Amino acid sequence: MAASDLDQAQATRFARLALDCVHKEYPNKISHSMSSDADAKPPRELTPAFYGCYDWHSSVHGHWLLVRLARLYPQAPFAAEARKALAQSLTPANIAQEVKYLNAEGRTAFERPYGLAWLLQLAAELKEWDDPQARQWSAALAPLERAVVARLSEWLPKLDHPIRVGEHNNSAFSMGLMLDYARIAGNAEFGKLVDERARHYYLRDRGCPVSYEPSGEDFLSPCLAEADLMRRVMPAVEFGMWFHAFIERLNFEPTTVADVTDPKLYHLAGLNLSRAWMIEGILSVLPSTEGRGTAMADLAARLRQAGLDSIHSEHYQGGHWLGTFAVYLVTRRGLK
Repeated sequence: MAASDLDQAQATRFARLALDCVHKEYPNKISHSMSSDADAKPPRELTPAFYGCYDWHSSVHGHWLLVRLARLYPQAPFAAEARKALAQSLTPANIAQEVKYLNAEGRTAFERPYGLAWLLQLAAELKEWDDPQARQWSAALAPLERAVVARLSEWLPKLDHPIRVGEHNNSAFSMGLMLDYARIAGNAEFGKLVDERARHYYLRDRGCPVSYEPSGEDFLSPCLAEADLMRRVMPAVEFGMWFHAFIERLNFEPTTVADVTDPKLYHLAGLNLSRAWMIEGILSVLPSTEGRGTAMADLAARLRQAGLDSIHSEHYQGGHWLGTFAVYLVTRRGLK
């Protein structure tokens, strides 16, 4: 494993974004189904492991960011602080309450699929880290990991049609994270389910309307997310033929953010980052005969630069989550 495109100064900057928010309770955009007055509690009591970073899913992948960077840069000045933050969150008691919250009545759709997929990505990162503390945290997280796998395993067979939006509910993006987790964790049964559902949803797709993208608040590309999932599922030659019929042209440019204080408009900064890593993922399996390879690589580079240039820690609307997307991209997390 190498952080080939990330130096320690950049890693420190992105670690700081997560450290500044994983235990910052407010402001908080809570997605909370209440059954009685007893459910009227502050975020730190409802979900004591993942209450910071504005919302639950951002807190989860903020913890993932800290695990990944502490793993890549164990001697960096931020590593000790990252470990301290992780130790504060990932305790058996905190995770037990997270499981209780997830399984409570009325929360069947809680953080499904985006936040749940990131929880599995956090679990996968801990499993790959050969470190005594990481093994403790992995063991502590295991009950929530199992509950999430069970929740998604129940949901996917019922989901008759894929979800093709450019925000959290997009099914292809989350299924890519799920599949990577299943392979790292050695969960063949869950991996087989995700693989089968991906083929069911997407194998027959042709002519994705890339020119319709983006919608005004997207941080994911529905077309690229689907292709980035299917390159995980299909043999390379088969995928190359599928991709040729699925996306005829990638003729878009990096997006710009009109107002970085607007949390929804700031999504477009993340779109540049996710588009960049998805194109890189697609290129990693395309045959050398693919005539668009050079142009796609150039586009990915421009998207990367535009996305990284748009991350400003002083704007919490983006700073609480964009560091995760940056680290996922520059450390090439989604690639073998």
